[in-house]
Amino acid sequence: MQKIKITVMKQTIYPDLIEQYENPITHACDMEVGQVFIANGWEKPDGLCQSAWDSMSPFVMTLAHGGGNFYDGWMKNEKSAMISCNDGFRPVSFYIEVIE
Repeated sequence: MQKIKITVMKQTIYPDLIEQYENPITHACDMEVGQVFIANGWEKPDGLCQSAWDSMSPFVMTLAHGGGNFYDGWMKNEKSAMISCNDGFRPVSFYIEVIE
């Protein structure tokens, strides 16, 4: 099984949607651009948000087991994927790739 590198690429925040729809919360996200996690394919890396893991784990598992080429050539590197967490107020984009 191959190890997978997960890199935080971008975080966007939509204050207008937060103001209109979200109940006030004191803490939402600890991800920082450039942060890197290593996954063994089935276990969420320490410090990685559960919401993000839920969105990316099928892709991580597929890559860890030698799969790739998602959606018939979606990514330039077929052993990678760009996945965002499912937080509609402050989505974070992650680049996941096989460690060669």
